[in-house]
Amino acid sequence: MTGDAGEIVLSKQDLREVAAFAAACAETALEIFEADHPDDSRPRDAIGAAWEFARGGERGKSLRDTASAALKAAKDADTAAAREAAWAAMSAAGAAYLHPLAKATQVKHILGAGAYAARAAELVAGDDRSVGVEHLGQTVHRATPVVVDVLKRFPAAPSGGGRVGALIRILDADLRSLTIA
Repeated sequence: MTGDAGEIVLSKQDLREVAAFAAACAETALEIFEADHPDDSRPRDAIGAAWEFARGGERGKSLRDTASAALKAAKDADTAAAREAAWAAMSAAGAAYLHPLAKATQVKHILGAGAYAARAAELVAGDDRSVGVEHLGQTVHRATPVVVDVLKRFPAAPSGGGRVGALIRILDADLRSLTIA
């Protein structure tokens, strides 16, 4: 992709690394969704599609369809925690569609799955915010040097977005502070 002003250079391998990171993050919340909806495979399917892309598959209909289905699963969820877990899965499938635009809003494609998973963990723990922050600490360790490099090509995460937005900003700051050789 070109490197015009306002555009970020992203390789297919960069996108695969981001998708793998997002899928790993979303997997941590999958059991939260499945505890409430054991017969609903839509979030699991979205995470699987993200892994398939990360391992060499193509971006295409499967990713889009499973992301859309996970979004519908979130809307069908009976609890807020299950909804956030399904959104994490939707974000994992959507991570492959990180746009090469130098806009802070694109950071959600990279970090959304981790933030939604952390929020789901908070809600399961009775809205204990320290659980979310602890979860983000584990998420930082999932980030590869490539994911951190890709993140640093974009502006810092934007304001807003409620608690998930706050979790994205915490994760963003923590990853940007890493020095990876």
